Amino acid sequence: GRNAPTLLIGWTHYHPRVLCGASSFPRLYALEGGWSAAAMAPSRNGMILKPHFHKDWQRRVATWFNQPARKIRRRKARQAKARRIAPRPASGPLRPVVRCPTVRYHTKVRAGRGFSLEELRVAGIHKKVARTIGISVDPRRRNKCTESLQTNVQRLKEYRSKLILFPRKPSAPKKGDSSAEELKLATQLTGPVMPIRNVYKKEKARVITEEEKNFKAFASLRMARANARLFGIRAKRAKEAAEQDVEKKK
Repeated sequence: GRNAPTLLIGWTHYHPRVLCGASSFPRLYALEGGWSAAAMAPSRNGMILKPHFHKDWQRRVATWFNQPARKIRRRKARQAKARRIAPRPASGPLRPVVRCPTVRYHTKVRAGRGFSLEELRVAGIHKKVARTIGISVDPRRRNKCTESLQTNVQRLKEYRSKLILFPRKPSAPKKGDSSAEELKLATQLTGPVMPIRNVYKKEKARVITEEEKNFKAFASLRMARANARLFGIRAKRAKEAAEQDVEKKK
């Protein structure tokens, strides 16, 4: 035919490793123009069609028999780290409360990477001192609302009030170090430091009003986003229209 290949190179077979998701369909190659059987092969992690295996594929099966031993190894590593950093908390430094991104998840809060510089400044903690007393710092993070700033500042102050700070030199304690009686009460915290919980307020059952029935949530959100996006353009057009009216009156 018109689209037939001018020079046929030959058939080549590719035998995939089992569970790898590659295709085992034979591929046909041509030098100039024409078609290729490779286009018919399944892509990505799809099902392998008609896998005619010729190699000893039983020896190439990917197995996960090392998982129980890995579990033991991870547990021993956690215990060794806890002994190494004692009496500091075993789970690591204090993390801030952040809200999850995107409209789908922004109703939930979780632990973030580190406190912003503004939060540390309002809480009265220097950024270099914070890392030495078990507070994580993220200089890239910015506070975009007052609520998150106040929440994390309160979290820092609460942590600082509960903190038992050991002096560098027991014979010469400095200002801010804990007393000898408090040092005797110090124990290593095994769980997360000040765990973050999502609190949901339950509403009592009531009759749905007509206004709530007629409310269109999706359309209202779209309109609010459009108004926020077009606010500057509309203000500019209104200003230009007002200037033109003034010029016409003159």
